[in-house]
Order: sequence, then structure tokens, then C-alpha cells
Amino acid sequence: MSAHCQLTGTAPVFGNRVSHSHRRTRRRWSPNIQNRRYWLPGEGRFVRLTLSAKAIKTVDKIGVEAVVARIRARGGKV
Repeated sequence: MSAHCQLTGTAPVFGNRVSHSHRRTRRRWSPNIQNRRYWLPGEGRFVRLTLSAKAIKTVDKIGVEAVVARIRARGGKV
């Protein structure tokens, strides 16, 4: 599973870890990705979505039908 949100497109970000002596090594910030299962009433089935924590709040606010429509408009598969 890739650490990538289907709704917002959030992906890992890369940068440097800087020690006390100011040596720099590469590091990665991973988004808070969760797998969620939602009931899609329009199609009469469940859908599994890989969403970030922020996207889960968006689903709660605008509804799963609108979220699935946005994902499909971006060319994503649901």
C-alpha cells in the first residue's frame, strides 16, 4: 500500500534530519493514511478508500457521494 491519499493526493514529503552537530541525513514525513470502508447508497455497495486524516474529516462534512465523485473526476478508480 502506498502512503497516498485518494482524495487530497497527500503523499510523503522528504527532507533532512539535522543533528546537533548540523550533519544532514535524509528523512521522510509520512501522512496519516487510513483505510476506510464506506457505504455508497447510490450504488448499493461498500467502497474501500485510502484516505488521510484530513480527508476523513472532509468525507464527514460533504458526504461520501461527493467524495467519490471528486475522486472519479480526478481519474481515480473507486
